[in-house]
Amino acid sequence: MASEKFDRGAGVNELRFVRLGFGEEAVEYQEAWDEQRRVHAARFADEVPDTCLLLEHPPVYTAGRRTEDSERPLDGTPVIDVDRGGKITWHGPGQLVGYPIQKLPRPVDVVAHVRRLEEALIRTAADFGLATTRVEGRSGVWVLGDPVEQRPKPGGLSLDFDPRLNDDEFDPRLNGPEYAPSNAGQRREDRKLAAIGIRVAKGVTMHGFSFNVNPDNTWFDRIVPCGIRDAGVTSLSYELGREVTIEEVLPVAERHLKDILEHAELAPREIERASA
Repeated sequence: MASEKFDRGAGVNELRFVRLGFGEEAVEYQEAWDEQRRVHAARFADEVPDTCLLLEHPPVYTAGRRTEDSERPLDGTPVIDVDRGGKITWHGPGQLVGYPIQKLPRPVDVVAHVRRLEEALIRTAADFGLATTRVEGRSGVWVLGDPVEQRPKPGGLSLDFDPRLNDDEFDPRLNGPEYAPSNAGQRREDRKLAAIGIRVAKGVTMHGFSFNVNPDNTWFDRIVPCGIRDAGVTSLSYELGREVTIEEVLPVAERHLKDILEHAELAPREIERASA
């Protein structure tokens, strides 16, 4: 029976990769979303093993369920509202996107799944010589900035009066390169290399991660990426000071995803029960 073949048990959990399209064959977001749902239904029915879809998208903004109007593009650029967690982000050329579709034990430990994806991408970056980490309270993979007191002061202001944090009416989208998310590296602030946003339905995961290899990060300047105003975005190529391609990164990312997701000791989320 298919369920016997693909149900999780002890030992290695089979994971297959499907490369949907890159470069000139980049996959439109709606097409990839439809394919996610098809594979999700097949995985729930135990007709296929755990599957990770890998691809590039043409330029597109997508907004998770918690996105606020104040974080969307001001110029009316279309945004696709999706059913994942998180807020608004951008996908496009130069960004490796992965959608791991996995069946997990219930009740699902969503945080553990996110941590596994982060770990695979941290190891991927490390293989290219870039040290990255997690930031408490913020999902994804980050390059840490300098201590606050050592960073350049935007607009000549003290960071103690950073308007992004202390002025409710300040909008970084209207204030040029000094506050642009794509220039966080120049400001020596924390900057996100990879974003993660997922959904779990019927115990099976959807959506996943985007890893900035060599995109034009100025696309992020039209929005408030992930709703975070006091940090920005970066790419592998920017941090290394040399051009890195998705073709180089793809097999490395696959290797680490396979190693971590196949060999993970999956367990249901622990539920604290109140004592009588």
